[in-house]
Amino acid sequence: MLHTTQAIAEMVGGQLKGPGDLTIHALAEIDHAKAGDLTFIGSGQYAKKWAASKASAALIDKDIELEPGEGKALIVVDNADLAMAIVLEAYAPPIPAPPKGVHPSALIAQTATIGDNCRIGPNCVIKPGVKIGDNVTLHAGVTIYDDSSVGNGCELWTNVVIRERCTIGDRTVLHVGAIIGVDGFGYRVDTATGSPKVVKIPQIGTVRIGSDCEIGANTTIDRAKFDATVIGDHCKIDNLVQIGHNCRLGNMVIIAGCVGVAGSSTIGDGTLVGGKSMIKDHIHIGRGCQIAGGSAVINDMPDGEAWAGYPAGPMKTKFREEMAVRKLPDMMKKVSKVLKDL
Repeated sequence: MLHTTQAIAEMVGGQLKGPGDLTIHALAEIDHAKAGDLTFIGSGQYAKKWAASKASAALIDKDIELEPGEGKALIVVDNADLAMAIVLEAYAPPIPAPPKGVHPSALIAQTATIGDNCRIGPNCVIKPGVKIGDNVTLHAGVTIYDDSSVGNGCELWTNVVIRERCTIGDRTVLHVGAIIGVDGFGYRVDTATGSPKVVKIPQIGTVRIGSDCEIGANTTIDRAKFDATVIGDHCKIDNLVQIGHNCRLGNMVIIAGCVGVAGSSTIGDGTLVGGKSMIKDHIHIGRGCQIAGGSAVINDMPDGEAWAGYPAGPMKTKFREEMAVRKLPDMMKKVSKVLKDL
């Protein structure tokens, strides 16, 4: 459905500068936009590109001073990124989904319970004792093992696997290939018999994922050795993330791609973890923390701190260390000269 600039301004609660009758056909980045496109400007860096952009309109943060120009419009909002999310939803094509009901190829145990208005795609397998809430969508090839439960309004994409006795809250999305409840990585070396062997420690716990979470493609969350691995409400976890057994994430934890969280670690509410970071086992990360991408956290982290580095530490300290390291070659030259003169 197409919208005018006036309609979009009303949609996002913004102030329109320029014509309100421009029809917006699509959304695009400012460098690639063409006539009829809407773009967004969230910083001065992009504001400099507006004059040369072919976009017909832009969402712009209220703190940026800019004029629309002839035949173009600006929609002034508190936060251009959040406003763009609203517009993207209005322009988004429908997400493919299986029709309501159960596909003939799906295998559903007699003791499983399926809620109202569900969509069960081809080749899904639902084992005994499973409980699925209302308005749940299972795309092709989803497998849910015994006695697990999936809350209302969830969407599980192709090849998602939920192992036995795991719990998924309401309105949670599991993307393609996400695996919930695999065995935790627990082994010990037994040398008592004289011939050393590796003994597997049984992993008899579960996984509990809260409501309104999003788990990325090919992410794995291990079941606990006992009790549960816990993911709080509103957590957003990117692709290719590993969460070890007995970890506990608070609410609104956001983890970027390729992060590894080793077993029995805890992460407090509202913490942000940058991509490709590593978090050691049995440590505690406080609430509202920020971990820069590529960091290795090996010590407990107090509430509200920002850390970076390998190993990670307070960001300001790490930046000073980095600057000092960069100066070392020049310092060594000076030291060598002094020694030579002496």
